[in-house]
Amino acid sequence: MGVDYTSLQRDQLLAYLELLISWNKAYNLTAIRDPAQMIALHLLDSLTVLPHVTGEHLIDVGTGAGLPGIPLAIMYPDKQFTLLDSNGKKTRFLFQVRCHLGLTNVTEIQSRVEQHQPRECYDAVLSRAFTSIADMVDKCHHLLAAQGVFLAMKGKFPQSELSEVAKDYKVETSHTLQVPGVEGERHLIVIGRCHQRNDNTV
Repeated sequence: MGVDYTSLQRDQLLAYLELLISWNKAYNLTAIRDPAQMIALHLLDSLTVLPHVTGEHLIDVGTGAGLPGIPLAIMYPDKQFTLLDSNGKKTRFLFQVRCHLGLTNVTEIQSRVEQHQPRECYDAVLSRAFTSIADMVDKCHHLLAAQGVFLAMKGKFPQSELSEVAKDYKVETSHTLQVPGVEGERHLIVIGRCHQRNDNTV
């Protein structure tokens, strides 16, 4: 994948995987049970968006077991990641991951996205199979900074979903993602606000 990483980051990714496997036996955090599949469908899938992650303050909405938030936080220790989920057992797992791995750039929050009111808006709102893109924009618009972007990880290119996005937003770009060892399409859709000019002319 062309991703550079340190030995610490490698160890943290593997430690996260071990915690996920262990907790998944009791708490059913993910339907994927096979460790090899977890590497491809969770870790590598999350890491495919590394080149496209922008900003310093990001939120992963509907993060579940911390995907893609935890792998991205490991790879970007200088960026701040908020991991949001309404499920208590999942946020308790994220707390354990943060403490065990020493991730000082991670904050886990148990809340519905509509009820989360941050002190400062985020440079990027990230989701992986959270909901439709139109619902993501509608439910998360209050989280996004003026120049921020939505980063929506999807399977097939979501043409029908994009046609339903509010007119105040536009697709800035899309990227085809390649996950080693995984068949099927993967895309990252980048959406930003439409910034209209205010020409005060007479």
